Parts: sequence; C-alpha cells; structure tokens
Amino acid sequence: MFDLTTLAVVAAAYLIGSLSFAVIVSRVMGLSDPRSYGSKNPGATNVLRSGSKKAAIATLLLDGAKGWLPVWLVAHWGSAWGLGDGAVAAVGMAAFLGHLFPVFFRFQGGKGVATAAGVLLGFEPLLGLATLGSWLFVALVLRYSSLAAVVAALFAPGFYVLVSGESWSWYGSPSVALAVAVMSLLLLWRHRGNISRLIAGQESKIGSKK
Repeated sequence: MFDLTTLAVVAAAYLIGSLSFAVIVSRVMGLSDPRSYGSKNPGATNVLRSGSKKAAIATLLLDGAKGWLPVWLVAHWGSAWGLGDGAVAAVGMAAFLGHLFPVFFRFQGGKGVATAAGVLLGFEPLLGLATLGSWLFVALVLRYSSLAAVVAALFAPGFYVLVSGESWSWYGSPSVALAVAVMSLLLLWRHRGNISRLIAGQESKIGSKK
C-alpha cells in the first residue's frame, strides 16, 4: 500500500497534470477556447489551428513540462522521503491521467501526447528522446500528428526495453515498465477516433484548419 507521503506526491502530480495549458495559454493570449473549434481537443495540435504558432509551442512545452517535472523531482529528491521507483512510476501516471481527466476542467482533457513524452523524459532521457524522435519523424514526413502519436505509443515499450538493457525492467523496477505500457495503451485508446479517420482517409494534417 502507498504511505501518506506517496499519496501526497501522487495527488500533487495529478493536480499539476490537470492544468490544461491549451486552454490556459489560449485565454492568456486572447485566443478562442481550443475546445470550441477544430478537433475540440485541448492540445497543441488543435491550438495550432487557431493560427498562433507561439500559442501552440507554449502549449506543447508546458504540457510536456507538467509531465516531466513531478517525475524528475521524485526521481532525484524522493529517496530522502522514502520514495522509490514505485512512487516515480505512480507520479508519472498521475500527471498523465491528470491531463486526460483534469479535475479543473470537468475531467475533459487532451489526448496526452506531450505530457506522456514529458513523463518518459523524466523516467529516462534517452527513452523520452527516442520516443519523441519517432513522433517527429512521422509528423515531419507524413504530416499527421495522430499517426505520429500512434507510432510513438507503439514504439515506446520497445524503446524502454532497449534503453533499460533488460526486458521490462527500468533499473530493476517493473513499476516504471508497467507505467510505460499503460500510458502507451491509453494513448492508443485516446486516439481510436483518429485511427478510424486515418483508415478512412479523413484525418486532418498538421497545420490544417479543420
């Protein structure tokens, strides 16, 4: 069972993850609510449809940071409080779930790509960079953000195995391995509509105004 310290940091990570920066950045910059146009998804790709690249970049970076920061803090400072790899994994999952189901925005969140990337960078920088690299390659070549996310989600567990050097073990921690696998499955589930549109040839490309 989790102790009170672990529960406290997990709750804090969830609250941080619940900050929907697509909505916050859009409000600060005087743009329309991203939930009112395009795909209605509060994420960087949909914010880009507003025509503001600055807002989209800010959303992307902040959504990534809110996944990375809680994991990094617990991974580097948690041992003094008795927090081990299990807490690192739980904090990463909490931040990711906060983005998907934000308490501050009626539990209607984004699809979690940037936040998941931040979590993976917090787990292991090489893991995060490899996953981001696969997303970037597909996004630049084919111009489909959703397809890039699906490919990255599929590749992430494999990258995890390669980076850890040991099947389903992050320096001996199956908890982090499980978190990577669950996030990948949730990303695929959140993109099920996009997958259907990709198959039907109806998915919008990056930068298009849907």
